[in-house]
This record gives sequence, structure tokens and C-alpha cells, in this order.
Amino acid sequence: MSSTSPPTATAQPRKAALAAWIGSALEYYDFFIYGTAAALVFGKVFFPSSSPATGTLLALATFGVGYVARPVGAFVLGHVGDRFGRKRVLVATVLLMGIATFLVGCLPSYSSIGVAAPILLVVLRLLQGFSAGGEQAGANSMSLEHAPPNRRAYYTSFTLSGTQFGQILATAIFLPIAVLPEESLLTWGWRLPFWLSAIVVVVGLLIRRTLEETPVFTREQSKHEVEKLPLAVLFRDHWASVLRVVAAATIATVSTIFTVYALSYAVNTVGLSRTAMLWVGVLANVAALAAIPFFGSLADRIGRKPVFIGGSLGCAVLMFGYLGAISTGNYVLIFVVGILMFGVVHSATGGVWPAFYGEMFPARVRLSGTAIGTQIGFAVAGFAPSISAALAGEGGANWVPVAIFVAAVCVLNVIAVGTGKDYYRTPTEQLGLEPVRAPKKAVVSA
Repeated sequence: MSSTSPPTATAQPRKAALAAWIGSALEYYDFFIYGTAAALVFGKVFFPSSSPATGTLLALATFGVGYVARPVGAFVLGHVGDRFGRKRVLVATVLLMGIATFLVGCLPSYSSIGVAAPILLVVLRLLQGFSAGGEQAGANSMSLEHAPPNRRAYYTSFTLSGTQFGQILATAIFLPIAVLPEESLLTWGWRLPFWLSAIVVVVGLLIRRTLEETPVFTREQSKHEVEKLPLAVLFRDHWASVLRVVAAATIATVSTIFTVYALSYAVNTVGLSRTAMLWVGVLANVAALAAIPFFGSLADRIGRKPVFIGGSLGCAVLMFGYLGAISTGNYVLIFVVGILMFGVVHSATGGVWPAFYGEMFPARVRLSGTAIGTQIGFAVAGFAPSISAALAGEGGANWVPVAIFVAAVCVLNVIAVGTGKDYYRTPTEQLGLEPVRAPKKAVVSA
């Protein structure tokens, strides 16, 4: 047994974290180029018969449609992951996401085929959402179950830093495209990032097919303890944890407001530079690449709850500053507050929740519980940009109700996290069972 422990303690957690990071980066590149395109061009390409404000609102609504499909994907892919293994989910999600995204880039415009164009756009967005419904939960479960017990938050945080890198790619790819002449941008320019998804499919499949199944799932499978109906067990025994994750996961509202609504507000309402606003997103996500694993490591030392709550409350305050800075048109202020809010403060929640949510469930329903809980919460976040566009009123200049809306959502997830238990000292094999605390000395020496 001693001969096999070193690889388990070192190589496997790192390999799982790296695979989760790369896979999530590729998967969420696909998911977020849609959001950028929805904010910048889809209103004109797929809804040209509407007024500019209505076209933007409809384009943002198609972004939210993807979040409706995410809970459906969570139910289906969560069942597959808990019944047949984490690896199958990770291969399926990257394949489906890549194909759907590539096909978005092939869609004819409204002027070519009429109403069929936005209908097909919505169908492909639903497929994207279905795939994303199992992506993060699968990657988180893989990383958590390979990680040493005293470093679970650190290793699982790489799933979220991979997501941030995917956002960087999604935003950065639009930087040269955003400066194209309007006609070129609306005809062929916006399609290029979507066509690059062909690379996503190939690279993602090569990486994830080499992954090994987690020791936790393999052990349950060998003992014939894998649940045949994990969803039935989940809702019978762990429904309270699912509800807590749903409420806590609404913190993703900060991400969708920053990534989609604020970009649309800055460019389409205030008239700021597309390129400058895209750079805010790039630099904020670069900062997040370092901040997320830092906060994950901090959560391994002091617990998940204080780190998450601090990040959420900070976002509630800073959203007022960020939208207010956009309204003034002061680029220096926009960059400073945007990077501070999304790149640093919001990363406190991102570095914690992959471990915090997964630790609420036992291995036999972990993927289902994490996927369903997060994706229902994310569905609320997905419609936050269109809700915010409506709250901003005619012309979209009234940003204060939007900031209040985001702050209210942050208070909701703070309550959910604050009233829950912190399992950061619980041994991995006891997670989701009775909250038995391991002796501190044993955890440190793990």
C-alpha cells in the first residue's frame, strides 16, 4: 500500500486539476463567446426588425435561454456521472459544447432565412446550456475526489480558474474582431470565434479521454455500491443541501452582469469603446487566474464560509461602483473598479464554491447534487442581464436598480452560506454524512 500512496498524494491530484482546468477553459470559451456576441452583434444579425433597444434585449434573452437548459443537463448528466462515472460526463460535455458552438457560427442571418434564424440560434444555445449543466460539477467531482483532504479547495479551485481563462480567450478573440468595419463584423467577423470551436472538440477529447476515474467512484463501483437511481437518493436524503446550493449559486449573477449586461450598457447605451470594455474583461480575468487558487488555499486554512461571504458582500458594494463608473465614462475608474470587483473580490467566491458545494454530498450523489444545485442557481443568473435591461428602463440609462438587484441576490447567497455547515476539516470519505471533524494534526499531516 505504501508503494502506491505517493502517486495518489501528488501526481493524481495535479493531473486531475490540470485536466479540469484545461477542459473548463475550452468548454467555457465556447459558452462565453456567445455572451460577447449577444451583447455586441446578435441584436442586429438575428433581430434587425426590432428597435435597437428591443433587439439588444432579445439577444440577451437568448443568452439566458442557455441557462434554462443547464438544469436539464444537470439532471441527465448528473445521473450519468453518479451512475457510470465522472469521466463519461467530461468527454460528453466537451463534445456537445464544441459541436453546438461551431454550428452557431454557420447560421444564416435573419435577412437570409427570416424567423428560422433566431429559432435555430435558440436551439443551439439550448444544446450549449445542456452541456454546461454537467461540466463544472463533473470537473469539480473529479478534482475533489483526487485531492488530499486538507487541500480540497485549492485543487478544486482550478476548475474555476480554467473557466476564467475560457472567458479571457472568449473576450480576447473578439478584440481584433470588434475593430472591424460594421459591415464586416456583422457578416463574417463575428463567426470566426465560433468556427474555432472545431479545435475545442479535438483538444478537449484528447485531454479528457486520458483521465483516470476517481478512486472514490472506482471503489464504490467495485463494491457494487453505486446507486442505480442517484436522483431518488439525492432528493430523499439531501434535498436541504440541494436548496442551499441553489441559493448560494446565485452569486453567478455578478458574473453574468459583469460579462454581458455591463458590456452592453457601456457600448450600446453610454457609447464607450467596444475594445476598451473588452479589455476590462480580459484584465479582470487575468487577475482572477491568480486570485482564485489563492482564495482556495486560504479556504483550506480558515474555512469556506468566511472567504465566500466576504467575497459576496464585497461584490454587492462594488457593483454600485462599477456601473456608476461606466455611467461617467471614466475609463481609469472603470478599469480599476472592474478589475477589483470581478478579478479579485468575486474570485473569493469562485475559489471556494467548487469544494464547498461538493463537500455537502456523499460520493454516490455528489455530481448530481452539485450539478443540479448550481445549475438551477445559475439559471437565475443567466436571466440577470435581460432582467437588468428591463430594470434599466427605456434607453437603459438607469443603472441604480440593476445594482440594487445584484446586491439583493448577493444577500440571498450570503444567508444560504452563512446558515450552512463548513466541512473543511471533515475527511473525504465522510463528506455528506455526519459532519465528523478529523483531528487537526491528522489533516495537516495528510
